[in-house]
Amino acid sequence: MRISLPQVLDQAAERYPDKEAVRCNGKALTYAELQRRADALACLLQQQGVRRGDRVGMFMNKDLESAVTVYGIMKAGGAYVPLDPFAPVSRLNFVIQDCGIKVLVTKPNKLPQVKEMVAETNLTTVIGIEPQANLGVQCITWDSVVNAPPTARPNIHVIEQDLAYILYTSGSTGTPKGIMHTHRSALSFAEWAADEYGLTSEDRVSNHAPFHFDLSTFDMYATAIAGGTTVIIPEFVTKFPASLSKLLQDERITVSYSVPFALIQMMERGVLESRDLSALRWVLFAGEVFPTKHLRRLMQMLPHARFSNLYGPTETNVCTFYHVNEIPQTDEPIPIGIPCANEEMLVVDADDNPVPPGEVGELLVRGGTVMRGYWGRPDLNEKGFYRRQVFGFYEDVFYRTGDLVQLLPDGNYKYLGRKDRQVKTRGYRVELDEVEVALLSHEGVQEAAVYTVPDGEGSNLIEAAVIPKEGVELTPAMLARHANTKLPHYAVPVTIHVMRDFPRTSTGKINRRELQALSMKNGASV
Repeated sequence: MRISLPQVLDQAAERYPDKEAVRCNGKALTYAELQRRADALACLLQQQGVRRGDRVGMFMNKDLESAVTVYGIMKAGGAYVPLDPFAPVSRLNFVIQDCGIKVLVTKPNKLPQVKEMVAETNLTTVIGIEPQANLGVQCITWDSVVNAPPTARPNIHVIEQDLAYILYTSGSTGTPKGIMHTHRSALSFAEWAADEYGLTSEDRVSNHAPFHFDLSTFDMYATAIAGGTTVIIPEFVTKFPASLSKLLQDERITVSYSVPFALIQMMERGVLESRDLSALRWVLFAGEVFPTKHLRRLMQMLPHARFSNLYGPTETNVCTFYHVNEIPQTDEPIPIGIPCANEEMLVVDADDNPVPPGEVGELLVRGGTVMRGYWGRPDLNEKGFYRRQVFGFYEDVFYRTGDLVQLLPDGNYKYLGRKDRQVKTRGYRVELDEVEVALLSHEGVQEAAVYTVPDGEGSNLIEAAVIPKEGVELTPAMLARHANTKLPHYAVPVTIHVMRDFPRTSTGKINRRELQALSMKNGASV
């Protein structure tokens, strides 16, 4: 019986001690080695005062040490908080302060950013770098982990309801929000996924997603449950489709899980026709809608592989799935499928009344994979959950996804879009209001409007328009530089228009739909 994610590693190390657990850039750690280093890191963290429930930051590019870090933090009883290695330091500082991170695990190449973090936050300990004069915090090198005695084992006791990790996503108020997942919610998904996709110790699963993206939990934990090998794909490889397809070939990847945008890019520019991907048996995708015309072509290029669409916001891990068993013959969007095991769906109207099958409503989810809640945000927790009385005294609690769906006659759910202004762009979830807040923080901006336009490859592009204050000269380049200091790279608008005024509704509100229509009609200018 597993009640925590570290038990997944311990059980795999007992069954497959000499099997490669993780690979990256041609190097690997066996399950026994990964367990030993994670134990050593956990002991070190406990020596630094980390206790059950404490949040520990991880700030590093993907590599073997990142796998050690996620397990090491949880083995110490803590919850890991992955910090986007490419995000502005100001955003990362907010996360550190928001969830009370005192200890940070990092790598030497992140020292310049770490110095800024230390100056602006309450960090007390940094693991992964040499001691620094005048830094003001304790610094401990990775040698303390690598060279720890093999008998070092942490003293921990966690239960399934304890926090395992917190993932920060965009917030509509301009600040990120922390999504709390427990060992139970993570294991509910990972155990289902390992079973549904038939993972075995012979599987080699690619890790496309960064650790601050919820797709990474499949790559790490479902694979470890089966005793397979997680092949970590470095960030620089994911940017080049041909390099990515070559890695899938050379590593003999059997299961790939990524966002549709990455698959479309690989299909267009990954020279798939010259690759031997015969080992690939499952292509899983999630995070955004996969345009059927592109999916059809990819399935034709990889006729030996099976395809599956996984759906679920970060708050629910994955809650529905749809196996695409036949090549689609039309461009009709494929469904998001049926509920995963131990999940229940409810579709309601604007008054929270259940709608009949076939009618459109908001999808609500309850079950084992649903998050614990938002860190430090009782207001969001109140809004984000729907409570329904049953049996006269018992309460069902559902998470409100904000997604509009329709239950089809065959029992599959069809996704119809968002209720609010939250969008997906290249697999990442972004609140357009957060982007507007970032642009409005520029002292020369009077008003800002943010909207999306299709990129023609199955995803959205974020665009923006601003009105400068009277007498202020602004250029798109100036605004883009400012946005880069406030937002993660994927949330920075690809185009920013400087305008004299906005189209408006009869009530004087900015008409973002008209801005979007003008942009799509006129191309580069509005």
